[in-house]
Amino acid sequence: MLYGDAVDWWRDGVIYQVYPRSFADSDGDGVGDLKGITSRLDHLAWLGVDAVWSSPITVSPNADWGYDVADYCDVDPSFGTLDDLDELVAEATARGIKVILDIVPNHSSAEHPWFVDARSSRDAVHRDWYVWADGDPPGRADASPPNNWQSAFGGPAWTFDEHTGQWYLHHFVPEQPDLNWWNDGVVAEFDRILRFWFDRGIAGFRIDVAHMIVKDRELRDNPPGDAWADTDLVFFDMDRPELHDVLKHWRTIAEEYDPPRLLLGETYLSGVKRLAGFYGDGDELQLAFNFPFFRAPFQAEVLRELVDEIEVGLPADAWPVWTASNHDHSRLPTRWAQNDAKRTRLAVILLLTLRGTPVLYYGDELGMADTPVTRTQVMDPVGRRYWPVDPGRDIARTPMLWDDGPGRGFTTAPAAWLPFGDAQATNVADERDDPSSVLHLCRRLLALRKAQADLRRGAYEVVAAPDGVWLYRRGDSIVVALNLSAAPQVVELPAAEVLLGTARVEGTTLDGGPTELAPWEGVVLGVAAAPRSG
Repeated sequence: MLYGDAVDWWRDGVIYQVYPRSFADSDGDGVGDLKGITSRLDHLAWLGVDAVWSSPITVSPNADWGYDVADYCDVDPSFGTLDDLDELVAEATARGIKVILDIVPNHSSAEHPWFVDARSSRDAVHRDWYVWADGDPPGRADASPPNNWQSAFGGPAWTFDEHTGQWYLHHFVPEQPDLNWWNDGVVAEFDRILRFWFDRGIAGFRIDVAHMIVKDRELRDNPPGDAWADTDLVFFDMDRPELHDVLKHWRTIAEEYDPPRLLLGETYLSGVKRLAGFYGDGDELQLAFNFPFFRAPFQAEVLRELVDEIEVGLPADAWPVWTASNHDHSRLPTRWAQNDAKRTRLAVILLLTLRGTPVLYYGDELGMADTPVTRTQVMDPVGRRYWPVDPGRDIARTPMLWDDGPGRGFTTAPAAWLPFGDAQATNVADERDDPSSVLHLCRRLLALRKAQADLRRGAYEVVAAPDGVWLYRRGDSIVVALNLSAAPQVVELPAAEVLLGTARVEGTTLDGGPTELAPWEGVVLGVAAAPRSG
């Protein structure tokens, strides 16, 4: 890498998430795989990303599409083999790209040998590796689970096991029993799992539901209320003090390696105070996802306030991480931009110019929108349960659109595991031929980050601007002006060079003074001395 520090490469880098079933299919079965990812590394190198993060590739019966793990130290046959993973790491490394994997420590598959043993008897070796509790057996009029904890997928987070006469905990589908992190055997086994992958050259992990790993030992009821609405509420099945001991221990393992491995947490929490705790004193996560920002509407005032809170509320050396799409939510162009091309381009500039580490989701670089799925096409357990009120997460998991031909460049099979989106609207081949495309805008932004140190590490400072406009400095040399409104806005801008923009010619200059920004226009300016707020 030609810039930054190899020890904390993630501060300068851009991470690119792939959903492996949907990125590239190398063997013609309609399902993406590891060799497919390897075959498309040249695209990622051309784009300019620094790391590729893959959703789970480990062995799974797919009750929740990889997030129900049946073997933590092997590759699911649908994706290939460990040799294929090693090849991916080697080929990515040759292109200056690091490989990050998902790890799922909160729960395993019900088909994992640990749980098969655990439910065989109350005296089983692995019984205490999971969370079991007494409660009223179902069937009685007054029967109830051990406490009021709820599954993220709806209904009680408990299932009664007839064979052993106790309830087991699962915060997702019943096929995903929660592990008991009070058990020393679980702790030791995950130490082994981390080292297994780190020793293979994996650069780090994105930790699934990092905020829920440890539960209250007494299994106390949660208070009534919404943790998103009331950030002071204390819940007993998430954000427990003891889980920070797990993260600190994992950080010591990550620091054994040169360079240290990255721990990126899925910290689905409201409020900066909760989020800040996951950085510890620089001894827990290096990066923690900011979901209040992710969930916010695409409005200048709301997003600016959230960023301001992060800038003030994180520990001094903590580093933010920003994303606007992932495998669990509607995509950036649909959720934020309402499938409008101008708004999509503006959102990409925003994401890639804030202080922190950006994470792109595959297809973000194209402006790839959500893909509708019919009831018969739904694969996601959320969609199966709540259709049609909630179609589930499949809308953001459909195959990457490489071209507009048969199989969309994704597969040679007659059909893919999920339906294709609109390849006439967005695909890699066409957008590479169009210098005005979202793809080229994204590539130029990544190149600009590499060329401009202030875009990577420069301080963030808000500059006064009219309602609907977000104006900020990055260090001493960069000003970013974003009009997040449907009306023209006049903004006081400095004399500057247009480094990149949605509607201006790069390399031209602004004379400075009142400048009109078109609706949904964004511009990145290079200045000799940026304006100071106040």
